[in-house]
Amino acid sequence: MSLNLRRRTLASAALACLLLPAAQAQTFPNRPIKLLIGFAAGGPLDLYTRILAQDLSASLGQPVVVENRAGASGQLATDAVAQAEPDGYTLLSTASTFIVNPILLNKPKPDPLKDFVAVSHTAVLPTVLVVGQDHPANNLQDLVRMAKTSHVTYASAGTGGPAHLAGALLAHSTGTSMTHIPFKGAAPAIAEVMSGRVSYTFYTMSGLKEYVAAKRVKPLAITAIQRHPDFPTVPTMTEAGVPGFDNVGAWFGIVAPAGTPAAVVARLNSAIDRSLNKPEVREKLVGMSMVPVGGPPQAFKTFLEQDQQRWSALIKAADIKPE
Repeated sequence: MSLNLRRRTLASAALACLLLPAAQAQTFPNRPIKLLIGFAAGGPLDLYTRILAQDLSASLGQPVVVENRAGASGQLATDAVAQAEPDGYTLLSTASTFIVNPILLNKPKPDPLKDFVAVSHTAVLPTVLVVGQDHPANNLQDLVRMAKTSHVTYASAGTGGPAHLAGALLAHSTGTSMTHIPFKGAAPAIAEVMSGRVSYTFYTMSGLKEYVAAKRVKPLAITAIQRHPDFPTVPTMTEAGVPGFDNVGAWFGIVAPAGTPAAVVARLNSAIDRSLNKPEVREKLVGMSMVPVGGPPQAFKTFLEQDQQRWSALIKAADIKPE
């Protein structure tokens, strides 16, 4: 082979490599997309994912199949997606545990920031700090003052979950001592708060309205950037005098294996944004007390980095250990 011919062959090969991602994006998707969930069916993550997947199937022109692969606090599904082909056809619908699990369990692989690419920050489900109806605290500052002079406890659905970390963050932020009492699920946790045996808990917006309406709990503050329409008179944590709790509740997002072509990620992100902005989809999510988010992949990547920094520092400072 002549030198010129060899050069032309190498140049053609290099050009083909450069054009391949663009070609993939133009034909993507041409077969079903699998969307894994690391938890059982019926929970907020599962319900929201199925709403989103149904709309995406129509807009992408290919089935988006939801698969529950429950186990190890969501880690089974996370591990499976990390090992999948980075072609956009296997995605992970994930939540707060995506960042917390590796820190809490000292599990460096897969790395949520290095072994995945952010696709979309889809929604948040704020939590509300609630005390029992007969509890003497009528606002957040009352509770903080009590923690400085007496024994305050808080319940959660388990070690490392949103309610546990929010309670630990509250104690750390206010320089107080609060005792964590974990339960096997959110239902027994809030039941103990309603009974008065535990001081407070951070409870997700879903299902909370009925407890408030029945005057079984008092909402003191919400972990969100702004007040929620379900409880317009309940202040945010910042308004209540303890900043640093924006988006501390449950969050949801879509990630793909590292190496997924940027053009494919952009295609998925655009389709998800369109779904989140459809009135019928937003209505369903808002009906579940969720706040749709959306936005570019880079914004979600930045959010994940900040989330990792926040919980790494807290888990170390509070010496939180897995059960």
